[in-house]
Amino acid sequence: MPGPPRPGPPPGAGRPRPAAPAVPPPVPLAAPITPVTPGETVAVPPSSVPVASADPGRWGRVDAEGTIYVRTADGERMVGSWQAGAPEEGLAHFARRFDDMLTEVELLAARLTAGGGDPKNALSSAKTLRDALPDATVVGDVVGLAARLDELVQQAEQAVGAARSARDAQRTAAIARKEALAAEAETLAAEATQWKQAGDRLKAILDEWRTIRGIDRKTDEQLWKRFSKAREGFNRRRGSHFADLDRQRSAAKARKEELVLEAEKLSDSDDWGPTAARFRDLMAEWKAAGRAQKDADDALWQRFRTAQDAFFARRSETFAERDAEFAANAEAKKALLLEAEKIDTSDPTAARAALRAVQERWEEIGKVPRDDIRPLEARLRAVEEKVREAADRQWRRTDPEAEARVAQFRERVSQFEAQAEKARAAGDTRRAEQAQNQADQWREWLATAEQAVQQR
Repeated sequence: MPGPPRPGPPPGAGRPRPAAPAVPPPVPLAAPITPVTPGETVAVPPSSVPVASADPGRWGRVDAEGTIYVRTADGERMVGSWQAGAPEEGLAHFARRFDDMLTEVELLAARLTAGGGDPKNALSSAKTLRDALPDATVVGDVVGLAARLDELVQQAEQAVGAARSARDAQRTAAIARKEALAAEAETLAAEATQWKQAGDRLKAILDEWRTIRGIDRKTDEQLWKRFSKAREGFNRRRGSHFADLDRQRSAAKARKEELVLEAEKLSDSDDWGPTAARFRDLMAEWKAAGRAQKDADDALWQRFRTAQDAFFARRSETFAERDAEFAANAEAKKALLLEAEKIDTSDPTAARAALRAVQERWEEIGKVPRDDIRPLEARLRAVEEKVREAADRQWRRTDPEAEARVAQFRERVSQFEAQAEKARAAGDTRRAEQAQNQADQWREWLATAEQAVQQR
């Protein structure tokens, strides 16, 4: 290597010299170095390629004419010339250019190692740097840098492959998820009957659908058609259901209006039994009619209940009055029974007269509560049996009067049968039954008397 310039006129004195270094334009790099804020320190991982500026003469030389050479695996290669100062400054200048390139390579390596950025861009940058290196106007370990770039290209290719695999996996997962969502939507469209819950679920599916990315356009459009068709099918089926429901509710409203009108007409009826039975039937028909719209259904139901309650309130009031009357009748008959049970049967004729008076007053009292009928009737029958037995005993004691008694018994039978017939004609079944029972009893006595006469 030539030594420092000697004093005296520089080489080429007397010839015009350029005002600036004659340096060939650098080969464009793949991407500019990441900008650094003044004063900021960028941590670059240690490189296997040495920094050229520490010893530029190790990697190149400058001749007496200022021509700069770099040593390569194939020998020296001219990279430029330096005419603006000491030759060593020119060598250092091209060494710094190498270091800049090395810094860019190592920053690219750091990004690849950290997994930042797009691997495809990194691969493209690494290849561009590697392709530009044979003609780069730099002085440094170009052989080592070439090997380093080969490593980076290989590493970037692996990263590109991994990214592609990740994208493929993501795409597969995204397709599978949208297929599952489309299948769920199709199931809802075909089977769902809980319309509110199903509609909310379809909205949630749509929200999730919009967040799923990474599917090719053709596949995504096919899946969207499935989902969209299912959603439209669900909306049609739901609309048809509610249309049918509206028709059913309209029919239910019309039917319930008819039932309400009939109930309002019946509310003034005094025919308690048949009307109460009809109200029970109306209630069954009301339930069978189904539901109308809520507001209309509630209003109709209020009218129906008002009519029904009015009828049953009147019936209850009437029955309460009747029950009070029947209860009073029962008490009166109990008092009459106490009197009848004290009849003195030692004089059968007087006893029969007293019994007839009791029986007449008994009929005049009227009806009693249902639960009191049998006990009271049983007590009266016991008194009647007691008087009859006394009469029998007297009849047996006064045999000469048997014929007269027979005539009397016939007369009594006729009287009671006439009373029974009159009561039946008047529609008084109760009084007719009682008169007929008395006629039957007197007929038994008549038979006994006739038998006694025949056996005298």
